[in-house]
Amino acid sequence: MLKARIVAILIVKGEIVVQSINFKQFLPVGSPSIAVDYLNSWGVDEIAIIDIDATPGKRNPRFDHISEYSKYCQVPLSVGGGIKNVDDIKRAVHIGADKVVINTAAVKYPRLISESAGLFGNQCIIVSMDVRKVSKKKYEVYINSGNVSTGYSPADLAKRSEELGAGEILLTSIDRDGTKKGYDLELIGQVLNVVNIPVIACGGVGHPQHFLDAINMGVSAVAAANFYHYSEHSVTTIKSYLKAAGANIRLDSYATYNEFAFDRLGRPRKKDDIFLEKLHVEYIPEEII
Repeated sequence: MLKARIVAILIVKGEIVVQSINFKQFLPVGSPSIAVDYLNSWGVDEIAIIDIDATPGKRNPRFDHISEYSKYCQVPLSVGGGIKNVDDIKRAVHIGADKVVINTAAVKYPRLISESAGLFGNQCIIVSMDVRKVSKKKYEVYINSGNVSTGYSPADLAKRSEELGAGEILLTSIDRDGTKKGYDLELIGQVLNVVNIPVIACGGVGHPQHFLDAINMGVSAVAAANFYHYSEHSVTTIKSYLKAAGANIRLDSYATYNEFAFDRLGRPRKKDDIFLEKLHVEYIPEEII
């Protein structure tokens, strides 16, 4: 059985990483290159960098930036934002991207999915679906950074994308984005029921348990953006929590929190004084050595 992947989404706006709240409010985090470097060292399984200014601004992807980010990345790297044709995908792959994330173009130019999958392989093409709940039981997919409704239900667009050759679906709840309330499990279930390709859940994580909830539903990967920026070693902490709960994930970093208990926020608790005393190292002056 394949292990569930832990994916970090870096939302880039105005050339910096930001935290997003419902796709409307944005708080600065810092340099994309530094964020990639940290996440890579903390043991994340994949990184996706999404430029949310590109499509609304009607500009091309910033390939020079993608090339710079890829220098710091030792895990699979996905890039999105402004991708609209095969040449964009070819250039992104050439400068270091392992996969591309297509959102608006997947709806406006569906042939792009089949053409690019034929050229680069299905595994290279991720169709991103940003979804709003428009009534009690009804969801709609939005494009153009969540600003324009497509009229598609997430189930229908997911099925069409799979038929056209998409390798994965990145499913984001706009309503849950930045709320820390957890994934929209109902939305995830609707998409999982109609496709056989991997589904990546995103939007709303505020506790490691939220990752576990989605993994237990059967998603292939769990993703978050804001959550990784709240604490040091966030990925390692998340993975240790999931491993302790029995999740089938990869945890092979040298440093882990496997022997720690976790508090109500999902963060490692301080070890008791007796344990810490055993770790005490006797100081030996240099002249004695």
